[in-house]
Amino acid sequence: MIVHYLMRTQLSSVTEALNIFAQRRPPGIYKTDYIQALYTFYHEIPESITCPPTPEWKRPSDLDLNGEAKQDDDDDNGEPAPSPDPVDDKAITNDDVLGDAVPFDQQDILRGICFKLLDFVPNGRANAQFPGSHPVSLNSENLQLLRQRYYYATWKADGTRYMMLIMRDGCFLIDRNFCFRRVQMRFPIRNVNDGFHNFTLIDGEMVVDAIPGGGLKRRYLAYDLMAINFSSKVKLPFSDRWKLLEDEIIRPRIYERKQFETGLKGNPSYRYDLELFSVRRKDFWLLSTVKKLLKEFIPALSHESDGLIFQGWDDPYVNRTHEGLLKWKYPEMNSVDFLFETGSENRQLIFLYERGKKKLMDGTRVVFADDVDPSSISGKIVECSWNKQEDCWFCMRIRADKSTPNDINTYRKYREIGQVAQATCSVLHMNHSCTPSVPKFLS
Repeated sequence: MIVHYLMRTQLSSVTEALNIFAQRRPPGIYKTDYIQALYTFYHEIPESITCPPTPEWKRPSDLDLNGEAKQDDDDDNGEPAPSPDPVDDKAITNDDVLGDAVPFDQQDILRGICFKLLDFVPNGRANAQFPGSHPVSLNSENLQLLRQRYYYATWKADGTRYMMLIMRDGCFLIDRNFCFRRVQMRFPIRNVNDGFHNFTLIDGEMVVDAIPGGGLKRRYLAYDLMAINFSSKVKLPFSDRWKLLEDEIIRPRIYERKQFETGLKGNPSYRYDLELFSVRRKDFWLLSTVKKLLKEFIPALSHESDGLIFQGWDDPYVNRTHEGLLKWKYPEMNSVDFLFETGSENRQLIFLYERGKKKLMDGTRVVFADDVDPSSISGKIVECSWNKQEDCWFCMRIRADKSTPNDINTYRKYREIGQVAQATCSVLHMNHSCTPSVPKFLS
């Protein structure tokens, strides 16, 4: 515990923390597996591990029936812990819970830090609501923004949204429920010899990439930066924040990793490959390149994509709903998130939100796949698309990353959003499956 405290508050090396602990409490940690576990936890590989002898006060004074010293209950005969294996055979999904839980009191502190970094003052119940920027669907009213303002485009990844708070005592993933979980990551600052990021906040999404030849790998696609080392950047234009993201976050990690891999830096050597996921910056392109983005780039992705995101190049970071941040989904992928519950006799109860409260949608019905028991879904958020043939909603997936349904206004706009998306497909002469092409208003 003391070594963990030293690592998270002062030091950058397990070896240094162990030496300080040994000086203050001789002889220090004397069990090989304990020391190995610390190096493994912090993804460090030491050149060697030297353990001090067992202290006199820890040696058993009584003998067993054979006249030999009894072992302590926690004695492991000095056997070293097995080396960590970075390859996990378990299938990974977007719904996996990553990292370690954070105590509620610490989570409240971390929420306050995020609000400060975002230059945002919430009111009342809003303290517990996710403050990240949300796009709105492309519709007939905001379509004109793409002509009036300077926009860039990127693909809409079908992953899991996370903000990431990078601090000296750990890296924290922040989900859409505004809950924090700690993951062991390393983010050196631009001059890698000057330490690590502290109070840095970025935004992005976690995807699961299919690796050629088999296997899956998690990747965090960072697409925005809101603060660097306690300096808020939310008022800067997106173009500046996007450049800072590459220069201050991504490149220092790449540079230091290459140093470790080539032996230019070591003792101890940090193993980036042992982290839960890799990190890269998400790319954005001029609207004039959207045709190539849709026809060539998206089909070649190693993870799922369900549309496009249009980002204002000069926009500041806007907390929560951003009316200028636009999303376009393929018509068959437009959806509404409902809260699904079952009542007496397995009666379906479908809810949306209206003014922050649950609203029962009488007459609404959701159909599930044959292998799904609806009663097992009760109390969860279900993402649904409209099935014209069955005249009902069809559950596309369970939203484990959300705890609240869409607002009723989203539901009311669903038909118009679908019409805009379908009209776009018609304009582009897309086939029935809506093969991606370039919208006229982007050409």
